[in-house]
Amino acid sequence: MNPEGYAGPSFDAVDIIRTKRDKGTLSPEQIAWTIDAYTRGTIADEQMAALNMAILLNGMNRAEISQWTAAMINSGERMDFSALRSPSGAPMRTTDKHSTGGVGDKITLPLAPLVAVFGAAVPQLSGRGLGHTGGTLDKLEAIPGWRANLSNEQMMRQLSEVGAVICAAGAGLAPADKKLYALRDVTGTVEAIPLIASSIMSKKIAEGTQALVLDVKVGSGAFMKNVDMARELAQTMVALGLDAGVNTVALLTDMSTPLGLTAGNAIEVQESVEVLAGGGPEDVVELTVRLAEEMLEAAGIHDADPAAALRDGRAMDVWRRMIAAQGGDPEARLPVARESEVVYAPADGVLVGLDAMAVGVAAWRLGAGRARKEDIVQAGAGVRMHAKPGALVRAGEPLMTLLTDTPEKFDRAKEALEGAVTIAPEGSRPANKLIIERIS
Repeated sequence: MNPEGYAGPSFDAVDIIRTKRDKGTLSPEQIAWTIDAYTRGTIADEQMAALNMAILLNGMNRAEISQWTAAMINSGERMDFSALRSPSGAPMRTTDKHSTGGVGDKITLPLAPLVAVFGAAVPQLSGRGLGHTGGTLDKLEAIPGWRANLSNEQMMRQLSEVGAVICAAGAGLAPADKKLYALRDVTGTVEAIPLIASSIMSKKIAEGTQALVLDVKVGSGAFMKNVDMARELAQTMVALGLDAGVNTVALLTDMSTPLGLTAGNAIEVQESVEVLAGGGPEDVVELTVRLAEEMLEAAGIHDADPAAALRDGRAMDVWRRMIAAQGGDPEARLPVARESEVVYAPADGVLVGLDAMAVGVAAWRLGAGRARKEDIVQAGAGVRMHAKPGALVRAGEPLMTLLTDTPEKFDRAKEALEGAVTIAPEGSRPANKLIIERIS
């Protein structure tokens, strides 16, 4: 559906900036005009940058955030899955997951087919990596032939026939967010919780899902470094979802340590396939199963056993069909980096810390990520970890293997890892737990 043209009252951008600068409250009409005018180019970047900074410093109340989100949704199309039917003709409920991003976070890959096993439709519109956080589409594009871009008709057909789709979001969803995000990125206002929450939720609500589970990461490798900020963001997003009629819950999960034993693209796909085969790292399995339970419960599908569907191969069957439906070969050999270098444990003891940010930056510098949206990523690059916090290690044993096609990148990757490893005397235990809190 095309967006309706703005037909409300006009305002002065400077007056709106002053209102928020002076800790005032913006009216619904002011907010609707602001988003429309900025999307159309009537408000200049420097004016919106000033308003963003005022919002960062002075905040917004729940009504303002809700109106801001609604205005961003109204800047573009909205998807509608109400007519979605399974091959038998039965209505399908849609359920979705969004992660705020982290290192080694490949959960979407096993999660989407796992949830589809139980009859839910999972329209997972995903993005690409930027900086130290990996992108789901970059990972999947390591699979020969797989394509990210689907038409709405192709997406609907795949959801009906397979139950799950992971693809790129269309340009028509919340176009205001694309302009605002780019501006926030270069003006030091990315951290504003009202703007983060409205950015994420405008796209998720516009996607038209009936249920949504938010995975809000906390820790060194996450956008939110402390639990209080992560909780505030999660509560804000849950409220926005509920206000829009989307059954929304959130989990706060630890991102002080990378998820699983891989950070990269092809190597994360390989690890995801291991999970779908009933194996894989314990933390990846735990979070995949817990998020699947939450997604199914939010969609009204009760008494499902996702752990059993990983063990018995049902989730793997859906994965193969999902990849093949988008042109990929699920049996193809994945790309392998041409060069490798090992990082060794510096001492005996218990590994109690492995800094997620450091590992993410190392993977990025090796070629697994991009500094600019137009950069090309290396499918085989990344970091393979040989131990997780809690493991007993010995000096001189391999801790990590660095992978890249361009060996001149090793030195800068190793610089990123300086101080990333904490080894304590035997008997020590790492302090962090994976799932910190549930917010509904």
